[in-house]
Amino acid sequence: MRKSRRTLVLFLALSSAHLLLMSVQVQARSGMPLIQAAAFGVLAGVQRATAGFADGVRSFWSDHVASQGVVAENDVLRQQVIALEGQTQAQAALVGQVHDLERLLNLQESVIPPTLAARVIGGDAAPGALTITIDRGAADGVEPNMAVIGHAGVVGRVINRPTAHAAQVQLLIGHNAGVGAITEQSGAVGPVRGGAGDPPLGMDYVDVLKEVVVGERVLTSGLDGIFPRGYLIGTVVRAIKGSGDYSEIAVHPAVDFSNIQMVLVILARPAGTDGGS
Repeated sequence: MRKSRRTLVLFLALSSAHLLLMSVQVQARSGMPLIQAAAFGVLAGVQRATAGFADGVRSFWSDHVASQGVVAENDVLRQQVIALEGQTQAQAALVGQVHDLERLLNLQESVIPPTLAARVIGGDAAPGALTITIDRGAADGVEPNMAVIGHAGVVGRVINRPTAHAAQVQLLIGHNAGVGAITEQSGAVGPVRGGAGDPPLGMDYVDVLKEVVVGERVLTSGLDGIFPRGYLIGTVVRAIKGSGDYSEIAVHPAVDFSNIQMVLVILARPAGTDGGS
């Protein structure tokens, strides 16, 4: 029994060796021995899997890096656009300031009294406000009750006693503000007061016999001892003859009181004032 087992094992071993030898010698269709072809097939499969994984990683990395590059480039472009917009706005603001200065300089050439350009540095310039603060004061020759004008017309007057380098200006549209006025064509005379509503200016004590018409310009009369004659106050937008001695006259101001940046102070001592507030 033991001898027959040995014989069987030896037979199987010899058979396996013979088959292995034959597989090495037999070639596949590609000309490669079968065992080598099988090994190559397994290795190729592994290589394909590895290459596919590598390609996937490479593709992902390339796309990721490319997208990161696009994002970075977009960020740079966005910053450049913002910088250019800021420069454009700064240039536009500078141009506006230059135009304001040019208008003020032209106005300085047309007025007889000496004037002083000043910048608005505080206060509330919105419609209905009472005062603004300018960056000129006593050291610059500014005194109480001096007239203040803009490139479009009358702004108001200096009130209270200025500090060395600042002064307070009562706006013409404020309550208790006023200026002596005359209509350009009809010659009606009367004080223009602020705080009248909408529009914010009203002309009082206008003789009912005067034919004041809508669209007529209203100028300073020079009778109040503060504003020289001939400066534009505004335009008549409503003229109603009353049943009494006076007409109701509404005036739209020439100055945009919501956007006052620079003004001119008329450096002439008002006649008939004591320099108080």
